[in-house]
Amino acid sequence: MTTTRCPLTTTDLAPLARAALGPSRTLTGVERLRGGTKKGVYRLILDDDSTAVAYVWSADEDYWDQPDPDPLDVFSHGTGLGLFTAAHDRLAAAGVRTPRLRYADATHTHLPADAAVVEDLTGGSLEDALARDPEQAPQAMERMAELLATLHSHTGPRFGKVAVVDKGGSPYGVSAERRVTEGALRCLAEAARRDPRAAAARRELEEEIHALAAGIRPRDRHTLIHGELGADHVLLTPGGQPALIDIEGLMYFDVEHEHVFLRLRFGPHYDALRAPGLDEARLRLYRLAMHIGLVSGPLTLIEGDFPDPGRMREIAEHNLHEALSLLRSAS
Repeated sequence: MTTTRCPLTTTDLAPLARAALGPSRTLTGVERLRGGTKKGVYRLILDDDSTAVAYVWSADEDYWDQPDPDPLDVFSHGTGLGLFTAAHDRLAAAGVRTPRLRYADATHTHLPADAAVVEDLTGGSLEDALARDPEQAPQAMERMAELLATLHSHTGPRFGKVAVVDKGGSPYGVSAERRVTEGALRCLAEAARRDPRAAAARRELEEEIHALAAGIRPRDRHTLIHGELGADHVLLTPGGQPALIDIEGLMYFDVEHEHVFLRLRFGPHYDALRAPGLDEARLRLYRLAMHIGLVSGPLTLIEGDFPDPGRMREIAEHNLHEALSLLRSAS
């Protein structure tokens, strides 16, 4: 059965805005911002023309039909106020820019959901800036590379979500590469259920995943990474400085995992973000695992009521092609 989803209104969000921003200003309008699939993101417009952004975590705002997230699973559904505040605090301590937290409410006093209010960065996304002004792209990517270097200069004692590791906890799994391998096999099974081409290549892909995993040597270095970092997950301050958003998945993990996503998401701009000393064996495994995940994930998402199924099918199709191409090149 399709769920009818109604965006929150000015009336709905007024109590949260009042608690976060004070009673002297009145909420006059809200705008649901595009892109969110796990939480609602709303621009709050006040009577003095100032703005802020509200994050709302609820079943009505989450298009993924997933069980409650388990923070001990590093790749579990990355959503929720607890993950967000832990990631926000870790990035602030690391000197990595993200929209500043102005208010957090886990009590459901102002909405029947967890919610937070952050500053509204009005410079637009890095993705839009790169498309709008190609001549300024080198300068923008230089700033992005500086932010990335700061982020990746921080490490943790073990792999896992920041919310777990920074409190002394340990995640499920014996190593980052084992966790990626297990996840890739699960995603492949899901993809095979939904696409006959994935089903036909399942055995060969399983063999390739195991072969790539067998070539990885143990490592005890775990880097602070975003986890799904593309130009759409970077906002710009009015001065053009980059700031990370969608940070709930912040984790300590292999830096190669980040670079596989960076290469995919930044495309021709990735050269500015390349780093020396990456492990080629990990890159090969994580690249194949990423493509398989980007087949199963979008195909799962469109089984619900996601409003742009065509875009998800395009993502799944592209990544299935890439996964099968990697399989052919390995044979």
